[in-house]
Order: sequence, then C-alpha cells, then structure tokens
Amino acid sequence: LIIMSVWFQYKIWLKPSAEQQFLYGHHILKSGLGRITENTPKYHGVIVLSMNDLPLGFGVAAKTTAECKHADPMSIVSFHQADIGEYIRSEDTLI
Repeated sequence: LIIMSVWFQYKIWLKPSAEQQFLYGHHILKSGLGRITENTPKYHGVIVLSMNDLPLGFGVAAKTTAECKHADPMSIVSFHQADIGEYIRSEDTLI
C-alpha cells in the first residue's frame, strides 16, 4: 500500500476521528474529510491517508473536490473499497 500511494494521483486525508470508521469498512463522510487533492474527479480512484501520510486504504471519489467544499457534513465523499484492517476482519475466511 505504501508503494501504491506514490503512484495515486488523487488522495484523501482523513481526520483522526474518522480513521477508525474507515478501517471498519465504512465510507468516508464529509465530516471526516481532512484534505482532498485539488481537481479530484468524481468516480476516480483515490488513496486514503491519515493526516500523518500513513496509507490506510483506497476507494473511489463520490464527489469532486468542488462538490466536497459545499457538501453536507453527513454526505459520502468517498466510497470504501479496501483498507489495512481488511485482513483482521476477514482472517477466518482467508485461512
């Protein structure tokens, strides 16, 4: 994931309060959005990072950067696809 984060053009940074929700498999809400790369297009792949630039997973942008600025705090800004907590949640079925 660290190697992949270098190649992703569009990035989303989460507030510390939203990291755990993302790692449990939930989508990212506007209220949990720390930063987003400028000019991120809708439905484009994004890498999800903590505010300390630690890669947490990846997803798909549900809104453009401009739409995020004016969105309701409870609206989804990125759809969850995968995260680093996935292995722990699915450990029983992977073995």
